[in-house]
Order: sequence, then structure tokens, then C-alpha cells
Amino acid sequence: MTKAEIVSEISEKTGIEKVAVMATVEAFMDSIIGAMEKGNNVYLRGFGSFVIRERAQKTGRNISKNTTIIIPAHNIPAFKPSKTFVENIKTKVKVK
Repeated sequence: MTKAEIVSEISEKTGIEKVAVMATVEAFMDSIIGAMEKGNNVYLRGFGSFVIRERAQKTGRNISKNTTIIIPAHNIPAFKPSKTFVENIKTKVKVK
């Protein structure tokens, strides 16, 4: 599902114009990104958490030059779904 499809669905369910819904969705995403850029985690009860995870330093390989490179430790954003979210997916989505 794309952002445009999400906006369309919310617009249909609420009766709010797509332009207003798009602005709200963009503001929501900007708020999450801004909070995480400041080093804060974002918790949405019943949905999940956007958290910052630290990746340890590791050794990698540049296969085209056959050399070893050091990948420094760094932070990455991650999403951790809530328990109810996970249970809903387990029970309602069938394995293909």
C-alpha cells in the first residue's frame, strides 16, 4: 500500500478532502522523523514503536576490489509492532 492509497482510504472513511489528509499524513511523518533525529523514540499505543537501534562496528568486504573494509558503529531507525498488532497479523493473514 502506498502513501497515496492510504490518503485515499482515510479520505473515503472520514469524508475529509484528500489535500487535508495528505497534509496531515505528511505532518505525522515529519513529526516522527524529527523526534527520531533528536534521538527520541516514538511510541504509539496499540500500533507499535519507532525506535533507534545501534548497529555495532563490523568488518565487511568490497567484493569488486577484494578488500576488507570496516563498517563503523551507527544508529538506524526501526519499527517494533505492538503485541496486538502482531497477533492480528498472525491470525488474519494467510501464508502464501
